[in-house]
Amino acid sequence: MNDGLPTRAKGGDSEKITINLGFVDLGHIDLLVAEGVYANRTDFIRTAIRNQLTAQADTVRQMVARKMLVLGLQRFGSAELRAAQAAGEQLDIRVLGLASIDGDVSPELAQATIASVTVLGAFQASPGVKAALAGRIH
Repeated sequence: MNDGLPTRAKGGDSEKITINLGFVDLGHIDLLVAEGVYANRTDFIRTAIRNQLTAQADTVRQMVARKMLVLGLQRFGSAELRAAQAAGEQLDIRVLGLASIDGDVSPELAQATIASVTVLGAFQASPGVKAALAGRIH
């Protein structure tokens, strides 16, 4: 079933986060793990997050449409950015998921062709490109 949300990431396509939980909540999770309901704490947390995202799917879809976000992965290489530059265009990157700028994109090309970057999720680019776009990343 596809509810319009991106499918879960596998392996290297994910980002590690850290959360703080109260001792009682952590104890509840550990009890469920000890009793075999979940394989480990991570399994419990991922399941809880997926369940919440499924419950909020309609709200997320409405927000994505309203904010005109690309859902999933959006990748830019030097060929795409040179084409935009030749057309005299500047890009407004708006992504819910992962926005990625290839390593072959120079900071100067990125600065000349990218007007703004709004990413809800993760933004991958070289340190030089990120520095060149620092004032344009929201």
